[in-house]
Amino acid sequence: MVDTSGQADIRGLDIQKLAVAYEDEARIFKKYVNVSNTPNREIRWFFKTAGILDSTDTTGITASQIYNTAELAQPVVVEQSWTRNTSYIKKYFVESPWIPEEDIKDSDVQVFSENLRDLVTAVENQEDARIYSVMSEGQSPVNINTNATAAAWNTASYTSVNIIEDLMEAKQNIRVNSRISPEGAILFLNSLQHRSMMNWLIDGKGSSIPQFASQRVVDGIVMEILGLRVVISENVVADSCPVVVPDLAVQLKVFMPITTAVKIDEGIGRKIRVWTESEAILIRPKAVNLITNTDA
Repeated sequence: MVDTSGQADIRGLDIQKLAVAYEDEARIFKKYVNVSNTPNREIRWFFKTAGILDSTDTTGITASQIYNTAELAQPVVVEQSWTRNTSYIKKYFVESPWIPEEDIKDSDVQVFSENLRDLVTAVENQEDARIYSVMSEGQSPVNINTNATAAAWNTASYTSVNIIEDLMEAKQNIRVNSRISPEGAILFLNSLQHRSMMNWLIDGKGSSIPQFASQRVVDGIVMEILGLRVVISENVVADSCPVVVPDLAVQLKVFMPITTAVKIDEGIGRKIRVWTESEAILIRPKAVNLITNTDA
């Protein structure tokens, strides 16, 4: 018979400590955004207009008026602009079924801890999926950069595929439109896109690819290519993948961190609840480039 719940002694486990100690794939995106606390459920925030300040073109003057100003001339007036946004905290909330007191007395502690682990993973997976959705603008780019692939990466014939061009265009878009260096940025892929890219690199191009190195997995990084760190997550939606400058593009505002509680019905049993409250905000959209049409 398959056991689903229970443990030797719930009181003997520090449930909160156990919950926050897990390091699963469900937490991939959270590692690469700027995480900060917020005391409010309504967040008013601004994203700055991308690019470098310059003078406005006028009739007969299209060159920068900042450059080579005449003596005793007044300086040209330029200013930065921002777009105001309002976001609202989202709650991620789950609980276990009732664990009978009888199960608590005679079940293996591992059954309980694995059940708790899966509850935490369920919450963090949804929070991570939300981060990805904000980062990619729901795969319907408005403010972020975007480029379409030369051909789907999993096309049967490699002749029309050019992943190097696709990645370099994404890097160029970030550099030109945000003036932020894309070197060291993260290329997020799902497992199918990773498989397609590896097949193309090895079977299609072999050793002719520059800066192509497989490495041990550190913080989800499985390889590097063209100055991009490749990270795998199944929360990357099919047919698109983002290149993101970490810690700059997205902020995660946390109203309540991962929290657990045990609800007790004396003589009946107990249940475990896990929740967190947060919202992701896209503060530098041009530090993101969404590559589309990756899957045939």
